[in-house]
Amino acid sequence: MKYIKFLLTGIFFGIVLVKSEAVSWYRIFEMFRFESFHMYGIIGSAVITGIILMQIVKSKKMKNIEGTTIQLPSKEKSITRYLLGGFLFGLGWALAGACPGPMYILVGTGVFSMLIVIIAAVLGTFTYGLLKNKLPH
Repeated sequence: MKYIKFLLTGIFFGIVLVKSEAVSWYRIFEMFRFESFHMYGIIGSAVITGIILMQIVKSKKMKNIEGTTIQLPSKEKSITRYLLGGFLFGLGWALAGACPGPMYILVGTGVFSMLIVIIAAVLGTFTYGLLKNKLPH
């Protein structure tokens, strides 16, 4: 019962993504072919909203659910890792037709072939965990 608010938030988020067609394979296909602004508008508005909210969190020194001040650690600057990571993420997104969040939403809408993609994503994450210490970071 304690986590019902998170379940309801996830269900609401899933409904919003389905209704906005953000999980539609056709919309994603249009985006990668630069035929439509729809997905770029959704992604861009999410990025702008995230930037604004992070600035608010920093300036107001907001606290988390446990009452401690939210700390945002600095990230290492490395062009190569972000280019390679972005390329792999985009390639996976283009091949699967969905990024990680919508994969679960698509299963919920009855696209059960996404279970194969979810299994592959979990295996990829597991493989990265095994190889992380051997990879250049």
